[in-house]
Amino acid sequence: MSHVVEAVVLDIEGTTSATGFVVDVLRPYARERLGTLLAERADEPRVARALAGARTELGEPDAGPARIERALVAWLDEDRKATPLKTLQGVLWAEGFARGELVPHFYGDVVPALRCWHAAGVRLYVYSSGSVDAQRAWFGHSAEGDLRTLVSGWYDTANAGPKREPGSYRTIAADTGIPPDRLLFLSDHAGELDAAAAAGWRAVGVRRPGEPHHGQDLRGHAEAGTFDDVDVVGGGA
Repeated sequence: MSHVVEAVVLDIEGTTSATGFVVDVLRPYARERLGTLLAERADEPRVARALAGARTELGEPDAGPARIERALVAWLDEDRKATPLKTLQGVLWAEGFARGELVPHFYGDVVPALRCWHAAGVRLYVYSSGSVDAQRAWFGHSAEGDLRTLVSGWYDTANAGPKREPGSYRTIAADTGIPPDRLLFLSDHAGELDAAAAAGWRAVGVRRPGEPHHGQDLRGHAEAGTFDDVDVVGGGA
């Protein structure tokens, strides 16, 4: 089935990139460095905002760095989509990518497809639970070069909303100015596909062997094993 669309919106974890890279490489990297970041750089604006956000989420306005570190590590271990944690992870990962200590993972079919779609006039956006800073760093330091020029916009749960809520997809559609039925969302999670479809989007489930949601019932959504199986046709005005 061909998808005549103006834009493709990309999930990252399990879709463009392996969940195992996040779990086995990125999270331990952040875990080891959170304490130092909080202790030595608490006055930096992004870190200070994250600290304030963590205190609000905890309901503990006087929580110190040690208490916040314990909370952040607990949230990290449970994969909680907490904005303060995502912000601080984004800071650490961006610096790790920039120093070459980390190299983002992309499945082999992804980058050629993105370049092909972009060349055909299809706009590309990213919508991930990871912070926008982390997304930019991820796409900016790929093994195949800086991919940020392919991407027209970045969305996370802080600026768009939860990924399993239709309202988040309405927010993105309004921000891009693209009619919902001209947007295609690629994700490995049925709940996210459901939310996108409920907002009037097209949605395709990406099933990659070895990913946590590979065997999940996609509840009637179109499926693809790789991006090569997604037939995208540019349909811009």
